Amino acid sequence: MPAGEGALSKTVCETMVQIRNADGLHMRPAMQFVDAANQFDCDIIVSNGENRVDGKSIMQISMLAATCGTRLKIKAEGQDAEKAVNALQELVEQKHFDEPTPGDQKKL
Repeated sequence: MPAGEGALSKTVCETMVQIRNADGLHMRPAMQFVDAANQFDCDIIVSNGENRVDGKSIMQISMLAATCGTRLKIKAEGQDAEKAVNALQELVEQKHFDEPTPGDQKKL
């Protein structure tokens, strides 16, 4: 394999998600995010337009201070980037970190 060819084959995948659970990305969901991100063999960067952080670091993810309604860009680079982005998107937008959304709280 010629030098540099491996770098060209690196998979990059990204998506935008919106935090929909009522309490936002506080420590418990931030830890869920980091735990999920660490299951994949790729680099994960999360940004909110102002800050770019390592998606595998609880300290950095918590610095995003993402409240309900915040839009985040998740970018993964590596061999299982697509799987990582899909899993993280599902955690944030479909599972809502297993927490209620604002509409759910009205039903309580």
